[in-house]
Amino acid sequence: MAAKTLETLFHDTLRDIYYAERKILKSLPKMARAAQSEELKAAFQKHKDQTEGQIERLQQVFEIIGKPARGKTCDAIEGILAEGEEIMEEYKDTPALDAGLLAAAQAVEHYEITRYGTLKRWATVLKLNDAVKLLDETLQEESQTDEDLTTIADATVNAEALA
Repeated sequence: MAAKTLETLFHDTLRDIYYAERKILKSLPKMARAAQSEELKAAFQKHKDQTEGQIERLQQVFEIIGKPARGKTCDAIEGILAEGEEIMEEYKDTPALDAGLLAAAQAVEHYEITRYGTLKRWATVLKLNDAVKLLDETLQEESQTDEDLTTIADATVNAEALA
């Protein structure tokens, strides 16, 4: 059995987030269609565009480590996205739908933030300086998206869910 090293763990985690990003990319248009708030729809569309760039950066990281860009089933993102689907079904046409969608989106963001933060630290330890820059760029985008979603929640969505 091959030794399990930080390089192995980095590659496995990279495959995990690559799978997750591709699944997220497919779910964002559906979330945008379900959202009632134009601001929330726009946020989902903006993040879809960002996610396409994030996938490209992940492909570059795979190149840096000399591995093919292949995903590995991520049970965590499958569960988080399933919760989002459940919210869309159970709260359709209700004032609370957007608040639920926003919460589901932030669960996704928080998962991504933890993954990219960890990958960036490991890339630093592994002296993968080009990968550090790519991962940090995505980490900053994910953190900004989370902040933007909080702003939307505080400005309108949560209050409208009270109706």
